[in-house]
Amino acid sequence: MKPPAVRPAPGQESVWDYPRPPRVEATTERVIIRFGGETILDSTDAVRVLETSHPPVYYLPRSAFRSGMLVPATGSSVCEFKGTAKYLSVRVGGAVAESSAWYYPTPSRGFEELAERVAVYPAAMDSIEVGGETVRPQSGDFYGGWITSRVVGPFKGEPGTTGW
Repeated sequence: MKPPAVRPAPGQESVWDYPRPPRVEATTERVIIRFGGETILDSTDAVRVLETSHPPVYYLPRSAFRSGMLVPATGSSVCEFKGTAKYLSVRVGGAVAESSAWYYPTPSRGFEELAERVAVYPAAMDSIEVGGETVRPQSGDFYGGWITSRVVGPFKGEPGTTGW
């Protein structure tokens, strides 16, 4: 059974107010991703996918990553809304985060804004900042949500949330 939703304070969003099917929303918040001791992305061109019970997932332009940094990885997954995702590994110098990013080569209708964009698992990176705040990863080994103080849950992925 789902615990009650946390009531958002001013300036916060509840993931229980996000829609299903999800919504894609542009944002100009500055996103900085660090991995392998380097800043691998610094951009204000992002979109957030907002879905009931999930922290936002940020998708960044593939072109904002250095050439050769994102390499194809094995496997894929299917989202009932966005389509089939392909996985990427992130490589910087000698550091490798296997299957730590994903993208939708041909997103489903309504999610075309995700074409040419990549999302990364926060737990696989050294750090991620959104709007100057360090992101906490969503729990679980499948979900890739980005938690900041601006979103409240409870969040899918925590122990006991499988049936939500």
